[in-house]
Amino acid sequence: MPSEFDVAPPEDRPFVEIWTDGGCKPNPGPGGWAAILRAGTVEKELTGGEAATTNNRMELTAACAALEALKKPCRVVLHTDSEYVRNGMERWIKGWVRNNWRNAAKQPVANYPLWQRLLAAAKPHEVEWRWVRGHNGDVMNERADVLATRAREGLG
Repeated sequence: MPSEFDVAPPEDRPFVEIWTDGGCKPNPGPGGWAAILRAGTVEKELTGGEAATTNNRMELTAACAALEALKKPCRVVLHTDSEYVRNGMERWIKGWVRNNWRNAAKQPVANYPLWQRLLAAAKPHEVEWRWVRGHNGDVMNERADVLATRAREGLG
């Protein structure tokens, strides 16, 4: 059954806001991730988790899942409290790709399969990566944190 995420508004590309979060306790350990997608008045929540993972992997997975859920190219503002995700996509990824997924120390990039997945998921979209300070009163970031924690706790 089609949802409003499948239907484009009058402008060329639908506008979608996304909030993501991920985490582990302990790190590494059981982890959860969450994404909240909002297009107009429609919201969709996505969550998941892994029994053995890291905070960074959960942050990346949340962003991947959110962008992969979009049915057509969109204008996206993706809010994340992960400087790792934002800096990776805005600053580091072009160099990693150019250097065959090697970092400045010529070592394989940590989590590179997830970075490749995120790069592919972002490609059809126009994405603004917006960092928000975690646990600082941003209502949607706090909501994503609660969902990610529930997903992590549901593993046990």
